[in-house]
Amino acid sequence: MRILIIGGTRFVGRHITEAALAAGHEVSLLHRGRTGPGLFPEAEHLIADRDTGLEILRGAEWDTVIDVSAYLPSQVEALAGAVTAGQYVFVSTTAVYAVPEAPGFTEESPLVDSSGPVPETVTGATYGPLKVLCERAATGRFGPGTLVVRPTYVIGPHDYTGRFTYWVNRIARGGEVLAPGDPSAPIQVIDGRDMASWTVAMAEKASGGVFHAVSPRPPFTFGDMLEAVAAEVAPAGTTLTWVDGDFLRAAGQDGRSLPLWGEDGESTGINTADPSAAYAAGLSPRPLAQSVREIRAAEADFSVETTITPEREAGILAAWHAR
Repeated sequence: MRILIIGGTRFVGRHITEAALAAGHEVSLLHRGRTGPGLFPEAEHLIADRDTGLEILRGAEWDTVIDVSAYLPSQVEALAGAVTAGQYVFVSTTAVYAVPEAPGFTEESPLVDSSGPVPETVTGATYGPLKVLCERAATGRFGPGTLVVRPTYVIGPHDYTGRFTYWVNRIARGGEVLAPGDPSAPIQVIDGRDMASWTVAMAEKASGGVFHAVSPRPPFTFGDMLEAVAAEVAPAGTTLTWVDGDFLRAAGQDGRSLPLWGEDGESTGINTADPSAAYAAGLSPRPLAQSVREIRAAEADFSVETTITPEREAGILAAWHAR
């Protein structure tokens, strides 16, 4: 197939590109040339900003367009007006859902309210509604054969957010580890490599529809996740100390300093999606333990500036014990 990937050099797009090339497809990448110089010399690189340079796409045809970087419905509309493709694949998010009533919600569950004026910027509050509008624009412009992939947190090598990678590397350092909030809070993740290979396989079959790309099936908790990480990388004597969310918020901590922590406690329900439809369609996530080992081996020195420093972590733990 001839596949056009919008993005394709940064994390999710990078894994999709690797999967498409490994499967023998002819791949074109539309990107700004800012990430991963020298990556994928066997692919065609179309250097342009999707917001201003879509003219570069006119006159060419692709069997499939895979879009990993649309956050505004106007971006989907503009792409539809510029590209000729047999199928459109849109990487969305489980943040499109209203707060689920119960764990195990399906792809037919109610979506977050997206009525009213269309936001012009992406924030924590507008991200979900904007993705809903993107999905609607996708199916409206590209038709019912559109494939919509809704992941939760994507993990794996090259994750520039460092969210899951933080926990792998922090627990691997050992000692007393500050674990945030409620250990029973639900969480789901998906290795970007597994999502990528499955997405390409779905495109090969021209399979449309909406699917949860999540793992594992609920119930699975933040405590389960950290214990799974610890089982793979923690040195002897490592301990997890669970610190109350109110205490952490009073200390100025949030989901940026302590990644994947749902500090508001209200949105964690979207981490209980039912993956049955995707699994039946061939999605087969690797064991979390394998992801942990591979992330540690590949990115042991990776860090993100927004995460809590060791000194600040130690100070909060000391204050927690002294309360």
